[in-house]
Amino acid sequence: MSATAGRGPRTGAGGDASFGAAGRPGTVRIRVWDLPTRLFHWSLAVCVAGSIVSANLGGNALAWHFRFGYAILALLLFRVAWGFVGPRYARFASFPPNPGAALRHLLAQPAYAPGHSPLGALSVYAMLVVLAVQAVTGLFANDEILWEGPLRNTVSNATSDWLTALHLSNRWLLIGLVALHLAAIAWHALVRRRRLVRAMVVGDAEFDTRSTGGSPRPATDDGPVRARAALLLAAAAALVWMVVTQAA
Repeated sequence: MSATAGRGPRTGAGGDASFGAAGRPGTVRIRVWDLPTRLFHWSLAVCVAGSIVSANLGGNALAWHFRFGYAILALLLFRVAWGFVGPRYARFASFPPNPGAALRHLLAQPAYAPGHSPLGALSVYAMLVVLAVQAVTGLFANDEILWEGPLRNTVSNATSDWLTALHLSNRWLLIGLVALHLAAIAWHALVRRRRLVRAMVVGDAEFDTRSTGGSPRPATDDGPVRARAALLLAAAAALVWMVVTQAA
C-alpha cells in the first residue's frame, strides 16, 4: 500500500490495514488488540479493583473478595493460554522479556510500533506474576477468625499462615504496579500524545510507516479467533470452579 494514498478502508474485525481517519500521508491504522485481549484487559481491571475495594471493606464484603479472586485466577489461566494461541500481538513470542531492550527503550523513547514495547512487556510479565501469586496464595489464606481460602485445609497451619502473610504483603506490590501502570498511561497521553487507552478500547491504533519501516501487519480478529478465546475462557473458568468446589 502506498504511503501517499489519500484514503483506505477502515480497519475491520479481520485486521485489514487502512490509513488514518484523517488520511495523513505516511500513517496507517491497523487492528492491534483483538477483542478477546481487550475484554481480558478490562475484565481484569474491574476484578482487581473490586478485589482491592472488597478487601479494604472487610466483613461480609470479603465474600466478594473471594469471588473476584476466583475470576482473576480464571482470567490469568486464559491469558497464559492466549499468549501461545492468540493473534500475533497477544502472543508472548511477540514481546519476550528483555531488560536490556527495556532500558534502551526507556532512554531512547523510539517511535511507536504495534504491540507491547520492551518496557511494556516487562510490565505485563510483572503484573501477571504478581497477580498469580496473589490469587494462588489467597486459595490457602485465612484471617484467623471467619474467612479462609478453599484450599486452606490442604496445608498445615504454619503453611497457611505463611501464605497468608505473603498474600498480604504481595498486595502492596500489586497496588504499586497498578499505580505505575496508570502513571505510564498518563505520561504517554500528556507527554507523547499517544492514546493507549483508546487503542485498548477500539482495538485499532495509528502508526507512522516511515518510522516502522513500512505498513505493519495487523492482528487477526475474526469469528474463529473469538470462538477459540471463548472456549479457552470456559475451560479456565471450569478448572477454577472444579478446584474451588471440590475442595469445599
